[in-house]
Amino acid sequence: MMDDIIKLLHTGGYSCVIENNGEVRTFWQRGVADLYDLLNSDSDFLKGASVADKVIGKGAAALMILGGAREVYTDLISQPALMLFNETDIEVKYEQSVPLIRNRDKTGWCPLETICLETKSAAEAFPLIQQFVVRMRSNQTN
Repeated sequence: MMDDIIKLLHTGGYSCVIENNGEVRTFWQRGVADLYDLLNSDSDFLKGASVADKVIGKGAAALMILGGAREVYTDLISQPALMLFNETDIEVKYEQSVPLIRNRDKTGWCPLETICLETKSAAEAFPLIQQFVVRMRSNQTN
């Protein structure tokens, strides 16, 4: 099934595709928004799920770990995300590993990667991710 959702990720133009018990859901928001929303609204769907995501930084990794994903594929993963996954039994496959995820305009590091960089666990990263998402959404409405 993982091969199917990886193919869907690439052919469907999605940012993330998640499969659990035969149900496939597709996502397209930027950053960690979809994972954050799913964790808060339907966390059971992440438990034991297969996740295919285009880019995984430490924040996204933390959300997948907290949700209880079983296996993860990504095109691009940061070293801090890999280190966080290494503390779990989640199977991780990726195309490319980089020191850190760059921001969208390639002028520096992803802000969430920077915010989560010093955290030691997914649980420690979660309140920082929550504050980041709330701040980003409040900036979009202003």
